[in-house]
Amino acid sequence: MKRNILLAGLVAAIIFSACKKTEEFKTDAINDYAPLEVGKYITYQLDSLVFADNITPHDTVITYQVKHMVQDTITDNLGRKAFSIRRFIRKKATDEWIADNTFMAVNSGSSFEFIENNFRFLKLKVPFKNGFSWKGNSYIDATSNFPDAPVVQYYADWDYVYDSLNTPLTLGATIIDSTIKVSERDDTVGNPDDPAVYSQIDFSVSNYGKGVGLVYHRFLHQEYQPPTPGTYGYKIGYGITLTMIDHN
Repeated sequence: MKRNILLAGLVAAIIFSACKKTEEFKTDAINDYAPLEVGKYITYQLDSLVFADNITPHDTVITYQVKHMVQDTITDNLGRKAFSIRRFIRKKATDEWIADNTFMAVNSGSSFEFIENNFRFLKLKVPFKNGFSWKGNSYIDATSNFPDAPVVQYYADWDYVYDSLNTPLTLGATIIDSTIKVSERDDTVGNPDDPAVYSQIDFSVSNYGKGVGLVYHRFLHQEYQPPTPGTYGYKIGYGITLTMIDHN
């Protein structure tokens, strides 16, 4: 009898432990941080970094406003429900919006895919848990040698990592109560402070607001070629910063 009581207690402890672990791994849904609904929009300030060249003597930041608007539901090439997102751009708030690009987004239930200029990014993935990582650029052929293929080796082998969850974020006068931060890349080759040697910087980070979507994104790809006899050192690449202004 005593043995049966001990056995029953052990079983109960195991069941309780299993239930507790299940509760610990409960996670938000993809749609919480990447809501997709026709008519939804987010307006951003877009700061575009242009490196110095023969025409522009200094590195320059050009500022625009852009609006990402979910326009329609479509079907992707895998037969899944997807959403077309139209981008509009203008130089300042008093200018008219001009449509200039179209993206596609898919909520697969386990991930949020964003397709831009034929590149498919895995922007979010469950579970939402600090330290959870995944290969966010795994659908991008970053090492292709085809003559017409874009040169995007810097996209190879990126590890996207959640490094903060449910964190307030202030953007100007706007406070987003709950955000997640995705560190996508932070890699430096060489010494960018030494003008005599080659260097490369690749940096990317995104913040998503709960119930809002992408609220901040910063990207930088910079390669520096040092001077050679008869030439100056120069940088190639580009950088952008998206900062949310408003949303519906």
